[in-house]
Amino acid sequence: MNEADIPIDIQVGKLQDWLVSRRIVNKNWHQNVRDIRSKISNALTDMPAHDGLVQLLKGAHINYFHCQQIIDILKTTEADSKNVFGRYGSQRMKDWQEVVKLYERDSLYLGEAAQILVRNINFEIPSIRKQIKNFEQLSDESEKKAVDLRRSQNTVNNEYQALCRQLGIAGENLREELIAKVGELPEMLTNVASSVSDLKKAVELYASFSSNAECLRMLRHVANVGNTTVYEFLYSEPPLSIEVPPMKFALEKSEAVTAEQEIDFGSDGGGIDFGDIGTSEVNLEVGEIDWGVPDAAVEPNAEVIDFEISLEESGIVVEEDGNAGGVAKGEEAYSICDSPTYRERLINEMLELQAFLKMRLYELSAGGDAVHILSLTMMDSFPDHDPKHLSQMLAQIDVAYGKLNSQQIQYLHQIKHSPKYVDILTSKLKQKLLAIDKMKDTEKLMLERAVTYRQQSADLKPTLTNVIEQTRILQNQIERDISKRYKNRVVNLMGANL
Repeated sequence: MNEADIPIDIQVGKLQDWLVSRRIVNKNWHQNVRDIRSKISNALTDMPAHDGLVQLLKGAHINYFHCQQIIDILKTTEADSKNVFGRYGSQRMKDWQEVVKLYERDSLYLGEAAQILVRNINFEIPSIRKQIKNFEQLSDESEKKAVDLRRSQNTVNNEYQALCRQLGIAGENLREELIAKVGELPEMLTNVASSVSDLKKAVELYASFSSNAECLRMLRHVANVGNTTVYEFLYSEPPLSIEVPPMKFALEKSEAVTAEQEIDFGSDGGGIDFGDIGTSEVNLEVGEIDWGVPDAAVEPNAEVIDFEISLEESGIVVEEDGNAGGVAKGEEAYSICDSPTYRERLINEMLELQAFLKMRLYELSAGGDAVHILSLTMMDSFPDHDPKHLSQMLAQIDVAYGKLNSQQIQYLHQIKHSPKYVDILTSKLKQKLLAIDKMKDTEKLMLERAVTYRQQSADLKPTLTNVIEQTRILQNQIERDISKRYKNRVVNLMGANL
């Protein structure tokens, strides 16, 4: 096989070592390159206007092969400075010709070209690709965060709307709507009491089973009479009048006023005139009081009052002692379902009745002779005592309990009896709205970042294409240069992966 047909394969990563080992390049070549780079920098400051030069120097790291192309262009632009001996008088041409001569000494240009090639392949191109990938990844992550934020907005907004529906408000003027909604609480509690009235049979069954007619007094009262005042429950008669404690909601900051703003004491702070008390003597004339006692001389025809007449004979009726026909004040003025204390007791009695019915239902379902005999005995005094009716009673308790403990009634009950709670609840709702606004702003920011990252990635792609193209050109130039040194044998720089 002809030696000229045997290719020379060189690993790119070992190219510099290969050149040194073949004594093509001195191992200390890089020490002399600094002066050349300095001359190139000076020469670039004085360049003619030429499109080819602009394109050649655009984003390129000037090397020996570029210098040769620059000289070829200068042969055209500096043609007027050429003398009869074929030499150029232009300083520009002289500068670049000197650079080329310095490069060719000891093949410095080949060592530098190999260094640039290895650096581009191992560092520059991977770095640009990594930046592009990183920008694309950041863009994707920003878009994903925007989607997640939009989903979170919908979640929080649904929670906000659900809470507003539970409270029965539109959610536009939160505090005002909540305070106004408290006025509907009595009607809601009346509806609750109508559900409690369905529990009469269950209460009677419990009383019959426990042989205690006084059990579940409050539940029995509400089932029979309705959601009356606590006063009526305690004293078994309605009050003559009811003085419900007023609801005192704290004013908002914009509505709050100080005592000085409310009361005008005049410009000198003493607008109230109390007269001259304390500075002059006060005369209080006291007239004689007529006690109605007859004088010693009584007219003979005057009637004498008989103080021995009884109250019954006089027709005067004296009201009884105690609370009969009294005034309901304080907690006694609240309805049973509205009073914090008695409402809790009513709930406990519901749970007690529910536990009894569940136990009875379990006992009837479990069977047994003793239970069967007891059930027959109970059926005589209480016919609706079977699993079907017990299940119905349990369902009725669930309805009444669910209404009394509905989220809306709980919220309104706390607002009414704890005025600060309206501010707590308003703050809770406003926090959700603030969270939605914040997530909207963050979503907008994420989308803007996604566009920015995507644009930065797009801007780097032409740079990558240009670097890859220049690297391939440099690789071919090095391969041709080495090939000339070895009788034009084919040279392959392996492992470029461009």
